[in-house]
Amino acid sequence: MAEIKFYTNPLSRGRITRWMLEEVGADYDPVYLEYGSMNGEEYRRINPMAKVPAINHDGNIVTESAAICAYLADTFPDAGLAPPPDTRADYYRWLFFAAGPLESAITNQTLGVELEEEQKGFVGYGDMGRVLETLELAVTRRPFVTGEEFSAVDVYLAGLVNFGLKFGTLEKRKTFEDYVQRATDREAFREAAALDDEALAAQGD
Repeated sequence: MAEIKFYTNPLSRGRITRWMLEEVGADYDPVYLEYGSMNGEEYRRINPMAKVPAINHDGNIVTESAAICAYLADTFPDAGLAPPPDTRADYYRWLFFAAGPLESAITNQTLGVELEEEQKGFVGYGDMGRVLETLELAVTRRPFVTGEEFSAVDVYLAGLVNFGLKFGTLEKRKTFEDYVQRATDREAFREAAALDDEALAAQGD
C-alpha cells in the first residue's frame, strides 16, 4: 500500500504537489476528485475547505500547496530540497511570499478587484506592480530562489509562475520565463506533468 494518499485534480494546484512527490521519490496513491465531489462529506473530513490538493501521510493530513511542499521536503530529507535550518531565511521568505502576496495579487487581478489607494495597505501586497517587482527580485538574484541549488520553494514558486504565464494571469516577462525554464528542466517535473496529462485525458474519455 502506498505511503501517501494524494487527493488531486489534474487541473489544479495538485500538479505542484505531484511534482513535489516525484522530486522526493515518495510512494503515493493518487485519488482524483472532480470539482463537484470535493464538497462531499467524506472529502471534507480530509479538507474542510473542500479543495485540492491534500495529502494523508500515515494519518498526518496536510493541505495547502506551500505547506505540502515544505512538509515533504522535511519528511524526505535525502531529496535535499530543504536547506539546513540555519540557512533557511530565503527559503521561508519566498515560500510565504508566494503563498501570500503573490497568490492574493493574482487572485484579485483575475477577479477584477480594483483597490482604492487607501485600501492597498489592507491587502498585504500593495498592488500588482509592487508584487511583480518583488517576484523579479526573487527569481533573478541567483539561479534558484535560495541560491545555486534547487529547493522546494522552486517547486511551489515555479509551479505558480508557470501556471500564470500559461493562462495569462501573470504578466509575461523574460525573467519569469527564464526562471520557469530553469526550474522545470528536471526529470521529476516531466514525469509529474506526463502523469497529470494522462489523468486529464482519462477524465475526458
